[in-house]
Amino acid sequence: MKKISLLISILPFFFSAAVSAHGPVRQKFEEEITINAPAEKVWAVIKDYGDMSWLPAVKSTTVEGGNTKGATRVLTLKDGGTITEELKKYDDKKMSYGYKITDISTAKTITYSGAEEKVPVFPVTDYAASIDLEDNGPSTKVIWKAGYYRAYMNNNPPEEMNEEAATKAVSSVLHDGLENLKALAEK
Repeated sequence: MKKISLLISILPFFFSAAVSAHGPVRQKFEEEITINAPAEKVWAVIKDYGDMSWLPAVKSTTVEGGNTKGATRVLTLKDGGTITEELKKYDDKKMSYGYKITDISTAKTITYSGAEEKVPVFPVTDYAASIDLEDNGPSTKVIWKAGYYRAYMNNNPPEEMNEEAATKAVSSVLHDGLENLKALAEK
């Protein structure tokens, strides 16, 4: 009986410890913009999965597989880093595609909690995104959605790889990309 009482009294401790010891939570971010140009003109700028010249952070892109599901592209960033992505879905008629990051190069290495940690050039993991166009006649709404985890998967991440760093990086890429897309499509 004493053993049962002891077990019951310590169960809340284990439960509370398990609840407070959690890793990262999946984040979602969405950016949208209205472009004063027909959807076909906007789609013409972004429909080639291998052409990321409209994204300011990208210096160059190589692609294998074109616009077919499973195609891969490697983005070489202006700062020299690389991001490899796989095309998960592509619909030319709906003017939409989705992709997932499969590899990210290392920006630097830091010592954190006594261990060497590689900080990726884009501080996320399990990143997947989609770009969808809505035809509104003379204008187009572009919606770019992303889901991701922070880069550091253990508890208590360093600031370079926490949720704030991940969301700041994702927000910047989506915002800057859509603003540049607007400028290009409205010419």
